[in-house]
Amino acid sequence: MKILSNKNNLQILHEDNHLIVINKRVGDIVQGDKTGDKPLSDIVREYIKEKYNKPGDVFLGVIHRLDRPTTGIVVFARTSKALSRMNEMFSNRETQKTYWAVVKNKPKEAKAVLVHFLKRNEKNNTSKAHLKEVPDSKKASLDYTIIKELQHYTALEINLHTGRHHQIRAQLTAIGSPIKGDLKYGADRSNPDGGIHLHARKLVFTHPVSKENIVIEAPVPDDPVWNAV
Repeated sequence: MKILSNKNNLQILHEDNHLIVINKRVGDIVQGDKTGDKPLSDIVREYIKEKYNKPGDVFLGVIHRLDRPTTGIVVFARTSKALSRMNEMFSNRETQKTYWAVVKNKPKEAKAVLVHFLKRNEKNNTSKAHLKEVPDSKKASLDYTIIKELQHYTALEINLHTGRHHQIRAQLTAIGSPIKGDLKYGADRSNPDGGIHLHARKLVFTHPVSKENIVIEAPVPDDPVWNAV
């Protein structure tokens, strides 16, 4: 049974006057799109409005996104100052993002750096990883480490060096290790909740206003595979 986030069950990882960080569930959509489904940004606004008894519109800035079937850390800005500074940090790669993924086929190497050139296909909303540069492609780089071998799967920890469309999904498929449940990128079957086993696990950044070092970790979803990691 899939549970979507609402203002009463939000999994809040950090909250201050300038930022609010949510642990996104499978199926939550970060920002409104053509589906017309209620986005997480609207739900967080409702939560803030109710909690702080705010009249009128609540300011909330979307800093980055996670794919709908992915879970984990999403940061929103509560002030315009925080939004512009966080946007700058994200675009300058001044944040440290760590993901966990569960894959079907164990990668050949226990740890490696993957470099590909990703070409996006707007029509079917996918990206294909090429070993050499092709027209309209963008360089993508990440490193992974095997953190645990499960009965039928392998758990990886991934650090992103670039932020490309569907980067982790496309690059892991390119080495023959699609993410569990990711039909779009070569998994043999979907997960019951329609999600994929990719989780934005950890984020380290400098607070845009207080300048303190912020380290956020998101607990993994409660399911038998994640619980085994």
